[in-house]
Amino acid sequence: MSFSPRPFTTLLTLALLIMLISLGRWQLQRADEKRALYQAFAAGNDATVTIDAQTQPLPRYQHVDARGHYDGERQVLIDNMFDAEKVGYFVITPFALDGGGWLLVNRGWVPLGKSRADKPSTPVADDLRRIRGRADHLPAAGIQMGQRAALNPPYPVVAAFPNHDELTQLLGEAGWSGATDVLLLDPAEPDGYARHWGPPGFPPLRHIGYAVQWFALAAALLVIYLITNFKRTGPGAKPVPKGAP
Repeated sequence: MSFSPRPFTTLLTLALLIMLISLGRWQLQRADEKRALYQAFAAGNDATVTIDAQTQPLPRYQHVDARGHYDGERQVLIDNMFDAEKVGYFVITPFALDGGGWLLVNRGWVPLGKSRADKPSTPVADDLRRIRGRADHLPAAGIQMGQRAALNPPYPVVAAFPNHDELTQLLGEAGWSGATDVLLLDPAEPDGYARHWGPPGFPPLRHIGYAVQWFALAAALLVIYLITNFKRTGPGAKPVPKGAP
């Protein structure tokens, strides 16, 4: 047996192996990140922190409560949000904190109407109350394309992946609590909609499964490369056709 690889085949195989192994390692890294998110979500209920205007930034998914009242006249609908396979909006309602300051509250998901011109009705009373939920980030797009348009009334304003600065500029209020970008309203709290909160994206095991697939493809490619480049020599070997490389 002799090992007689061609330079081009070797370089191509090496490039593909590097790519496949890199993809597998990236999926393992994503699995670690998701595992940390799931652990943070599970640990969030260990204690409840009361939010006010002076509260410092809290860990993601920390369980919190706040006292104040909703401003139901100035709500934002975050577009292209999904519940299972249905498209709709997240309902973001400003919450005036008792003692001063503001907080954004995600009251849950509502389905899309017959058209996007048919905005859902999401009323809420402005009575003094205590709300409970989890600290979280606002939904963010994976890739931001083009220049973002300014958000303007009439309310409710429909927005695609707005950030906190854009929402505070729209609402024109000062003294926002630095505790969190948004509070995910607990499922047991009143005046909310569909709330199936959890870490976004695939669970860790899904990423590990993808990593195994990439590593398996890399192993299969290496085996194919070795088999196709080992050639028999000596008695019984097939003659190489004349003119063959």
